[in-house]
Formats: sequence, C-alpha cells, structure tokens
Amino acid sequence: MMKIITLNLNGIRSAARKGFLEWLPRQRADVICVQEIKAQADDMTADLLAPAGYRGHFHYAEKRGYSGVGIYARRAPDRVTAGLGVAEIDREGRFLRADFGNLSVISLYLPSGSSGEDRQQAKFHFMKKFFPHLKRLRNSGREIVLCGDWNIAHKEIDLKNWRGNRKNSGFLPEERAWLSQIFDELGWVDVFRGIDARPDQYTWWSNRGQAWAKNVGWRIDYQIATPGVAATARRAAIYKDERFSDHAPLIISYDGKLT
Repeated sequence: MMKIITLNLNGIRSAARKGFLEWLPRQRADVICVQEIKAQADDMTADLLAPAGYRGHFHYAEKRGYSGVGIYARRAPDRVTAGLGVAEIDREGRFLRADFGNLSVISLYLPSGSSGEDRQQAKFHFMKKFFPHLKRLRNSGREIVLCGDWNIAHKEIDLKNWRGNRKNSGFLPEERAWLSQIFDELGWVDVFRGIDARPDQYTWWSNRGQAWAKNVGWRIDYQIATPGVAATARRAAIYKDERFSDHAPLIISYDGKLT
C-alpha cells in the first residue's frame, strides 16, 4: 500500500514541540504533505529537514512566520517544483510538487479570506489563477494527488454550522461552486468522500469555545486526485488521537507502491 498524509501544521516548530516529529515516522507513510509551516530556511533544524527515515522539501514564504508548504518523502523524488509561476502567489509559498515516476504529489495551501476583504480578494485571485493550472495538470496524463488545506468546505455535510456560515469565507457560494467545477467539469476526485460519506468528519476546529471537544468543525483539508489513482484508495482516516495543530492529519492509503 502507498500511504499519503496531509496536515496543516500551523507552525512546524510549534507542531514539533507537540510531538509531530515523533509521530511522523510511526505512520510509515510514503509521503507527508504539510502546510502553513510558518518558517524560513534559516529556521529549519536538521530534525525538521530530515526526520527519521524522511527527507523534506519546502517552499517558504518570503514573509517571516507566514504560510509555506513542504513535502516529506521516504524516497527522493525524481523532480521537485516550487511555485505556480505567479509571482504574487509564489511569494507566499503555497505550492510544491514532487514527482515519483508517473505520480505527482502536491502540497497546496490556499489563502484564507477570513481576516478581511483584501485577503478574500487574494483568495479569489488564487482561485482564478489556479483553475487553468488544474486543467493542465488534469490533462497531463500523469496521476496526481493534490494534498492540502483548501480553506473551503465543499458541501453542507462538510461543516457543522453550515447555516450560519453561508456568508463567511470558506463556505461562500463562489468558493463552493469553484470546487464543484474542479470535480464536475475537470474530473478531479475528492478521495476522502469516495470512501467515507458520513457526516461529522472534520479536519479543522476553531480555537474558540469548545469547538474541538464538541466536534464543531470544518472539513477543509483534502486529498484531491486524478481518477486513476483515486480509484485505488482503500482506507481513509482523520487522525485525532493526538493534536499537533488546529488541523488533524488526513491519512489515505492507496493500492500499489511509490515507484
């Protein structure tokens, strides 16, 4: 089996202090995609760069303590590509691709629009620029797994308080319609929902109130894949036994091996 994990760390150094680096090798995953590392190259210690059995690859944001994505892999990728080629997006460190044979695994972090209108417009800008890239990826002939924090809950089942969030970033009609286009028009697959159709399956919880304790969450972390590799997914889990972040790891196992 090939196991892939995605997790928004909300700070890689913070997650390390909470046991992330000890947990990671125990999972025996082939690839771990991480987002919101909130670190620059000079912040990264040897154990952050290469936890036991893994080597990390990173796309850092220019702004200190902000954004950034990474990919840990047990075997060296054939090629690593950082950024989309869009300067204002790439400065924020939001896209990293690793190629393994005919499979590409991508760590992705969409902007959040919750802090204000300017960031919501930045999110819409990202969505506009990213859609044709998604189309090219889909038509490339490669098998691809896009892992990450998309900062959008797709359907009502994907967040607890959907009625009260219909006008809030992350559940806006435009955002949800954009995700639907990705699935319905471009043919990408929401791998988790292909395996687990149950309600109350969330990957992020607000730090306010008792959201975690009451499971008042959002499912905004995804593995979105091309149909071929998506069809090989066999097991999916949201890991909640330990907390390294305000997000939970999404773990999916696929038939086959990382070649």
